[in-house]
Amino acid sequence: MSENILAEIIKKKDKKIDILKKSTRIDSLNEIINKNKSYINFKEKIQSNISNNKTSIIAEIKKASPSAGIIIKDYNPVEIANIYNTNNVTCLSVLTEEDYFLGNLNDISKIKEKINLPILCKDFFVDKFQVPLAKSYGADAILIILAGVSEDLANDLYIEALKFNMSVIVEVHTVEEATKALNFKEALIGINNRNLKTLKTDINTTYDIHNVLTNHQGPLISESGIKTKEELLDLKNKTSINTFLIGESLLKNLDKNSIFSVL
Repeated sequence: MSENILAEIIKKKDKKIDILKKSTRIDSLNEIINKNKSYINFKEKIQSNISNNKTSIIAEIKKASPSAGIIIKDYNPVEIANIYNTNNVTCLSVLTEEDYFLGNLNDISKIKEKINLPILCKDFFVDKFQVPLAKSYGADAILIILAGVSEDLANDLYIEALKFNMSVIVEVHTVEEATKALNFKEALIGINNRNLKTLKTDINTTYDIHNVLTNHQGPLISESGIKTKEELLDLKNKTSINTFLIGESLLKNLDKNSIFSVL
């Protein structure tokens, strides 16, 4: 594995999207989008919980990751989504990156057919073409990783997502990125406790960065590395954050996970 896994993933994603763009017409994506009646406002669902002082969990669905390897051998994204829905999670995050996370955009469509929850397309967005592409599969929100894109591309992705009435999570890992994220007034801002260049996780990242973001009008999210209910409650009590994106800790113990009890 390379020293900078993020750069490696983005390089490969760039090539894939260039090929896909040549065989996919925007008009055909728009036709699919216009026929789809299953869209749900991702940001509003979380804001509603904030207004009512409720905790929100964005529960992640993924088969694998570069840091953990295969997480679930017999992977059934719809079955996982159903368990999450039964446990009253707020939204879903579905990994769709193919090579390193073994995901697929079709997973979003399959889940949306059965489960009525807002879905974040969790992928590496390197081209604004991916915005209508994600929406055509049923996604309600996209992710912009500031560590992986230029300022111009981040802005293009943000504007394109708003044009398609999608919610946007702008993801940060440093104070510098957090300061830049404040320019995205309509976005949710996610503090990723995982360094995507080294894959190391440190929950203190949220504590170190959240003060920079307290004046942001949209929801703040703490992402990755939250292993227990106690860690979540500690984060909630010591910061202004009550929205959490959690993956592996839930996926490795879906049946009786105490984290669900905060909902």
